[in-house]
Amino acid sequence: MSTPAPRPVGQDHLWSVDEHLEDILTTVRPLEPIELQLLDAQGCVLVDDVTVPVSLPPFDNSSMDGYAVRVADVAGASEEFPAVLEVVGDVAAGQAELLQVGPGQAARIMTGAPLPPGAETVVPVEWTDGGLGEGPVTGMRARSLAPEGAHGQVQIHRPAEARAHVRAKGSDVKSGDRALEAGTVLGPPQIALLAAIGRGTVRVRPRPRVVVMSTGSELVQPDEQLSGGQIYDSNSFALTAAARDAGAIAYRVGAVADDAETLRSAIEDQLVRADLMVTTGGVSVGAYDVVKEALAHVADEDEAGSGIDFRKLAMQPGKPQGFGSIGPDHIPLLALPGNPVSSYVSFELFVRPAIRALMGLEDVHRPRTTATLTADKALTSPKGRRQFLRGTYADGAVRPVGGAGSHLVAALAHADALIVVPEDTESVEPGAEVEVVLLG
Repeated sequence: MSTPAPRPVGQDHLWSVDEHLEDILTTVRPLEPIELQLLDAQGCVLVDDVTVPVSLPPFDNSSMDGYAVRVADVAGASEEFPAVLEVVGDVAAGQAELLQVGPGQAARIMTGAPLPPGAETVVPVEWTDGGLGEGPVTGMRARSLAPEGAHGQVQIHRPAEARAHVRAKGSDVKSGDRALEAGTVLGPPQIALLAAIGRGTVRVRPRPRVVVMSTGSELVQPDEQLSGGQIYDSNSFALTAAARDAGAIAYRVGAVADDAETLRSAIEDQLVRADLMVTTGGVSVGAYDVVKEALAHVADEDEAGSGIDFRKLAMQPGKPQGFGSIGPDHIPLLALPGNPVSSYVSFELFVRPAIRALMGLEDVHRPRTTATLTADKALTSPKGRRQFLRGTYADGAVRPVGGAGSHLVAALAHADALIVVPEDTESVEPGAEVEVVLLG
């Protein structure tokens, strides 16, 4: 949950991008840790260091199907003069009681099976006659069921060095080692490691639940028929997908009509499943900007500090923004503008870091780099605003995609970076070095 932060500035204050982001990250707090089963913990952030309780592998074992032998018994072996050894039995994976391999003896061994006492190395079955005249692995596996005393001999055609084809105990990780550090995001390889060292549950911060809601009577669900003046609702789909990409469990709510009471009711209904709420549309100065109307004076009578602050930012696109908390649990709410590019850029700059902060990650931002601007003409930017232009980045160079219009969804679909033009820069010439936010 969030802890409301004081906002002493007045309504006419023009916020910088950094001020707005700082306000969000100061307010949002990581979710409380919980213990989860391994598969339920996928995508979550590890709270504590994990120490290895037992070495991996826990015993010396064979990396091949073959024969476990002593090095001296196969020294000098060749196709012309093979070493002939007595096969004393089989060693299978998971076998508890092991054979003793003495001088002149060999034990058939399967991949993953423990190296038996007395054996020093493993000879792959391909280096042998397979024993009893049978050939490679299928015959070996079939003979593993043969009665004691029916193992015969094996001819070995090549020598083997000590510990050849043997996976040493603890060669992966040793008992007492740190397997994973706190702050690790648990993906499939990390979950595999936890399972391999015997951990069935793990303490993590849960993935934040993010509710995304579009506003606007003109919005229509995709696959439905458009009437005059209507457009398809793309913002809620884009932001829900972006929230999932950031690591959240995201819920998309169908577009809400331009009615303040309906919107307020819809938001209150969603609080039960939200760690963070995101709205898009209705935050500027139009007659039907219902988000401002619905939430500008929201405050829980029993909980001081709730409420949404609507503000202007010195940025383009995305000048109108809203941020605060709502409900008795002070659920953070970010109100984004309705134009598709403004909405998406605002998400990347403000909502994604908030989601990552809720997860408990230390680095909450997209990676940034500098790149050479590749363009046909100079980029222009309004003085006093930090502009974010869509671009494609490759090999240290970035090229703008589309124009500066905040409605250009097609251009956004081809972009993998944001070109940052600072507030004090009104023109950027081709060949200049620019800051780039990498979206991929």
